[in-house]
Amino acid sequence: MAERRIGVAMDFSPSSKKALRWAADNLVRKGDTLVLLHVRHHGRVESKNVLWSHTGSPLIPLEELMEPQVRQRYDMPEDAEVYATLNALAREKELCVVVKMYWGDPREKVCDAVGELNLESLVMGSRGLGQIQRILLGSVTNYVLSNASCPVTVVKSK
Repeated sequence: MAERRIGVAMDFSPSSKKALRWAADNLVRKGDTLVLLHVRHHGRVESKNVLWSHTGSPLIPLEELMEPQVRQRYDMPEDAEVYATLNALAREKELCVVVKMYWGDPREKVCDAVGELNLESLVMGSRGLGQIQRILLGSVTNYVLSNASCPVTVVKSK
């Protein structure tokens, strides 16, 4: 079977961690490439990431991401639980795990990533906003469901 590219949108929230666990238990299989998509809002260190503002970072292999200075360079959150899960997945399921960072609006950047990276499927969490909150705040999940060019699985937070 050919290698598949499975994406997981990761903002390090409880719902995105649940989405990662769901993808690990139900979707990825030996030989797949798991692409963790992380989008940072434009912010205080804007100049640091100008080079990748449109295309995102290069694909960062899990082995490199395990180095604290690499996580610091890309302004990745320190989250031992997520990194341990990724390491275990890579070992147990013989996956290639990479991270792709983007800067900007998460709705647009996740949809862009699906096309740019030729993802076969995307898994993402849902914060469980009520209907009124979704209308007022907008929902990354709703936007991605409507605009992504691949199947999207939404894992509810509750």
